[in-house]
Amino acid sequence: MSDRDLRVSDAERDHVLGLLQRAVGQGRLSLSEFSERSTRAASAVVRAELNSVLMDIPGMVLDTAAAKGSLELRHTGSTMHRTGRWVVPRTLVLRGNLGTSRLDFTEAMIAEPLVTVEMDSTAGSTTLVLPHGATVNIDELVPVMATVIDKVGPGEHRGVPHFVLTGTLRMGTLNILPPARKKRGLRRFFG
Repeated sequence: MSDRDLRVSDAERDHVLGLLQRAVGQGRLSLSEFSERSTRAASAVVRAELNSVLMDIPGMVLDTAAAKGSLELRHTGSTMHRTGRWVVPRTLVLRGNLGTSRLDFTEAMIAEPLVTVEMDSTAGSTTLVLPHGATVNIDELVPVMATVIDKVGPGEHRGVPHFVLTGTLRMGTLNILPPARKKRGLRRFFG
């Protein structure tokens, strides 16, 4: 039996609905397409049915095989950036010393509705840019002589995806930001 034939969970259906909402926000789907695909996603039984509603939208295919497990990102005395389309597993370990990290999840391929970010950072600056509809919980993060600025928060209802931050942040800063707003009209030309 292949992954395409495996039954899907409610969490996977919810995640795909979140991806479809993001596609509408990016102008990739009309409201009528969203309505039709949302109905198909909500009634999907196996992964092949769930993937079929995302197949023609770049970067939106639910690739659970690529995102299983964990990814460890390390840096010392340097700058590390992750932007654009990159695969985010269910567990992301971020180890940084004396440097700057910026992880932009707005276009990332996030296959799980829950992402755990384990931090081990000393004397550095970390910025996490979360996608539309995401929420974050920082209750398990231990800041030691550090500053945490959370501009996203847990929200009234748990978002998709939902990020849980754990670990320790020592003598540094953590900024958790929503996606940047699109510039409109004359502001596009002047700033």
